[in-house]
Amino acid sequence: MTPEDVAGDPVEIWPENLAAFELFVALRSQWRVGMAGATGLDYGVMFHKMDRMDLAPDRYEELEDQMRVLEHAALDEMSKK
Repeated sequence: MTPEDVAGDPVEIWPENLAAFELFVALRSQWRVGMAGATGLDYGVMFHKMDRMDLAPDRYEELEDQMRVLEHAALDEMSKK
């Protein structure tokens, strides 16, 4: 990919989504890949990183849900290429 492939207008990240965005960026090299390309994030690594964040149980589940939304959106975009 080149910068032109992902160029666009800057976007604002709302405070309630910042932790999910930062975690998603931290896991940018942790994709499971098969013959057809990326299939999803490596959840073992994701949960390990989340465990180290010392989250309350309800926040842990909320962040997991947010990560799934980001993962699916990324997979949708990758499938367009």
